[in-house]
Formats: sequence, C-alpha cells, structure tokens
Amino acid sequence: MPTSPFQAPVTLPPEQFAVGDRVSHDMYGLGRVIGIEDGLAVLVDFTSAQKRVMSPYTKMSKL
Repeated sequence: MPTSPFQAPVTLPPEQFAVGDRVSHDMYGLGRVIGIEDGLAVLVDFTSAQKRVMSPYTKMSKL
C-alpha cells in the first residue's frame, strides 16, 4: 500500500554528467565538468581549482 510505513526505501541512480555540463557544488560553487571517470568520479573546473568529485554526487547538481 502507498501509505505503508514498511516500504523499502527508494534509491535514485546517481546523476549523469557530460563533459561541458555546468554544475553547482555545495562547497566549491559553480563549475564546468572537464572529465569523466566511467561512473566513479567527475573532474570539475571550479575556476579557483580543479576537483575530482566522487559518485554519488549528493552535493553537486547540474544547472
């Protein structure tokens, strides 16, 4: 039943990013994806630094 308190938790798949996507990160701010490591991580240029963000990308979203 939809209102059952015993439902299994729903887990969403991690967001998919492509090279060139503009992103927003909770700690680093705005950036652009410059590399992808087969679902493990993405390399993002945040202007002040380049960071490797690991999957799942809970603190990062696509703009």
